[in-house]
Amino acid sequence: MRTLLIASLILLSSISVNSQSKKAKDKTAIKNMCGCYEVTFNFAETFNYSKDSLYKASETKVAKGLEWAQLVEDGKDKISIQHLLQVGNPAKPHIVKHWRQDWIYENQDFYMFNGDNNWIYVNKPKSEVKKQWTQKVFQVDDSPRYEGSGTWVHVDGKSYWENTTDAPLPRREYTKRSDYNVTERGNRHEITSYGWLHDQDNKKIVRKAGEEDFVLAHEKGYNTYVKVDDSKCQAAQDWWVKNAGKWQLVRNKWDEVFNKKTNLTLAKKVDNKVLFKHLFSDEIDNAEEINEVIESFVKK
Repeated sequence: MRTLLIASLILLSSISVNSQSKKAKDKTAIKNMCGCYEVTFNFAETFNYSKDSLYKASETKVAKGLEWAQLVEDGKDKISIQHLLQVGNPAKPHIVKHWRQDWIYENQDFYMFNGDNNWIYVNKPKSEVKKQWTQKVFQVDDSPRYEGSGTWVHVDGKSYWENTTDAPLPRREYTKRSDYNVTERGNRHEITSYGWLHDQDNKKIVRKAGEEDFVLAHEKGYNTYVKVDDSKCQAAQDWWVKNAGKWQLVRNKWDEVFNKKTNLTLAKKVDNKVLFKHLFSDEIDNAEEINEVIESFVKK
């Protein structure tokens, strides 16, 4: 009996160590997305199912840039990475606050995009997200974009994470297209020898209340992040040091909104300006003003 008990304790200890080892590998993979990268964004519409004979597919898009991925938070169950684009004259570059990705371990609280600036709050059971990481992606103004949960896989020398979820139209599309209102994003993040890869298989969806979703077209995305020396992104690093305090206040306010754990609808414009134009203004720089601006966009 004593031998059996000892064997059981050894087995439990082994499972616990392996579990911790797996989580540590996950965290290392996520943090490997930090640093300075030469990025190439590739998008091409592949198939369309439009019933309109005059339908015109989106043009194939290839764009390059230098991007700094700043580690903002490195906690036991949460890692936050802020992306900053460095553009223009290399001698005096312009910094653009880009997207943010938060990774949360065994997260149960989700804001799922449902078209037309609406997000549905969903609480998932713990059993459904066991040992998974949720990637929460945020707009340039730290408002919600899309999120989904999945398991990091480490096999055959590869480390990757996959998930499919609904999202708003990408910036390259929403000023040009109004014939669909949801992007179903099939996301794969893979750590590679050169840096990392964001591989996408997307669907452009028309969603109307009371009707079945209509898939208008498919799209392929293939974005490569090639690691370069961090010194190339020094301007972005300096910008973050100067501006981190303001954006912490912005995140604090959004956390307050998300912690209400209820469906969320955001106005597209207030005073004829979109949210990021309000928050990017140097005139908005304290908690009271930031809170007031964000509240003005949250529909009651």
